Amino acid sequence: MSFGIEAAAVTSAVGSLTQVHLRYADRADGVVTTTDPEVISLSGTLSIHGMHLHLSVADRYGRQLGGHLLDGCPGRTTLELTIQEILWVRMVRVKDGTTGNEELEPQAN
Repeated sequence: MSFGIEAAAVTSAVGSLTQVHLRYADRADGVVTTTDPEVISLSGTLSIHGMHLHLSVADRYGRQLGGHLLDGCPGRTTLELTIQEILWVRMVRVKDGTTGNEELEPQAN
């Protein structure tokens, strides 16, 4: 991450995107939509070891879509994002033997 930040959480996000690339928990592949989506919410964690973000958007008709954020979600008009740095823990991701996923394992600094 930039600015020397090693761990953070998303505190707010507003704006619009040209397209959305999301993945659902039970699928390996992603879904792309290009219906001028407005960001409804974005939450999750960021660290030098990876990120886990969930995005919710609404299209121009008010239909909502959400899931795990993937690369390929460029801003359309604006995208204002704020994050809160977390100083007291390292956000390490460790492969879970049961799920096979990289799960968050916070460790004290």
